[in-house]
Amino acid sequence: MTTHREPLKQGQESVWDYPRPPRLDPSHKHVQVVFAGEVVADSGRAVRVLETSHPPVFYLPPEDVRAELLTRTPSSSVCEFKGRATYWTLSLNAQKTVDVAWSYPHPAAGFEILRDYLAFYPSRVEACFVDGERVQAQAGDFYGGWITAEIKGPFKGGAGTWGW
Repeated sequence: MTTHREPLKQGQESVWDYPRPPRLDPSHKHVQVVFAGEVVADSGRAVRVLETSHPPVFYLPPEDVRAELLTRTPSSSVCEFKGRATYWTLSLNAQKTVDVAWSYPHPAAGFEILRDYLAFYPSRVEACFVDGERVQAQAGDFYGGWITAEIKGPFKGGAGTWGW
């Protein structure tokens, strides 16, 4: 895997132009999450988290997610920037996926806007969409980035990229 930038076309973004620590980018794009044949999240008020070498992660306000389908799991993780995350299981139509989403009930300073917003792993649901475009999941099972045609890499997360 190479760390050389992919060439950009008009309207595209390189993840290598994203900052570290991450930047919060309020988005009015139409974001949807589909699971078990149903839309389980639908928002035009997401916040994109943009961090060097990673596709954006979309965090959705809890009011735009079918919270009755989610149950908290015992899993947690710590982000050096955002704080301690809690994880959620999604159950619908006799289907279930564990640790499908995460949130920050008490985000670190500077990331307060993310309080209780939910981020979904595109690889663990049927589909995610941004303005009608089906998202490609970031490789690996750690970061949960959402790749669309406007986002260019290479992306951290796949085999051989851990040390980037």
